[in-house]
Amino acid sequence: MKIGRVLKINDTLQPDVWTDNQLNEEVSEKLEKIATDFFESFGLEGVEIDDITFTGSLANYNWTKYSDIDLHILVDFKKIDDNTDLVKEFFNAKSSLWNKMHEILVKNYEIEIYVQDTNEEHYSTGVYSVKNNKWLVEPRRQEPKVNTDMVKRKIKSFVDQIERVEDEYDDKNYEDAYESAISLARKIKNFRKSGLEDKGEYSNENLAFKYLRNKEYIKTLYDVRNMSYDKMMSLDGDYAKKFNIFMSQDKKTDTKGFDRIQEEEKFQKRVKKKHSRNKKGLISFGGQKNSPPFTKKPSTKRGKSAPAGYGGA
Repeated sequence: MKIGRVLKINDTLQPDVWTDNQLNEEVSEKLEKIATDFFESFGLEGVEIDDITFTGSLANYNWTKYSDIDLHILVDFKKIDDNTDLVKEFFNAKSSLWNKMHEILVKNYEIEIYVQDTNEEHYSTGVYSVKNNKWLVEPRRQEPKVNTDMVKRKIKSFVDQIERVEDEYDDKNYEDAYESAISLARKIKNFRKSGLEDKGEYSNENLAFKYLRNKEYIKTLYDVRNMSYDKMMSLDGDYAKKFNIFMSQDKKTDTKGFDRIQEEEKFQKRVKKKHSRNKKGLISFGGQKNSPPFTKKPSTKRGKSAPAGYGGA
């Protein structure tokens, strides 16, 4: 397991986004337009945007090609309703929907919108005001001291939990998979938040989260949640199929103690499932363009046999 990508400290801020430590004028105009259009679509009379901020790794020296533009819209929630928790939930739902529906790239980086209460603390070592064109928290380039063994242990623990949620879905336990996915996503979110509040962007918790996000484990978790919900809400009318599923689940609950054959079958399924993701991690993140004689991207599917001369008869 390599976590070097999430630990990399660059010599400069991202040069396509920043010029002389100031936000590129073209980028600034585009971000302000996007944030304004998003907020004005709600028609909230008498409520104005207090600020628009750019934060996250792209506003710091630890940016990578996996980074996105964290665009925060600051609004005084109390001007909308006294129940600020309700307002927060409203904006979270709206921003989540917007983020899913749009794939806007600015200098090849996706935009992630978040509406933040003006009175809410934000923990980051780099925060830039797009609206006022100045740093609120200017980042410093410094090599972090990180306990890589601890980060790896946290990553392995969450990977195992995510894969077990996948197992529940594969076993057609859709309600359990759905509830587990929601619970685990909330756990990971709070885990990251506690790390940011305690030690900032280079906390073990935040680095573990970034690895899970970059390797698409977080995406897998949300995919399982959505697919499980779809299965739970579907009515296909195939009684025979449902009966077979019911019987197969009932058969599993009858087994007591340690059944080596059954456990090996589960283990092999998990190994097979991991193969494509691991292969993708090894060969699919290079930035090179395909050129003859290699005109196609390599397949991430599991090979049916070993290459010629390796293990064959």
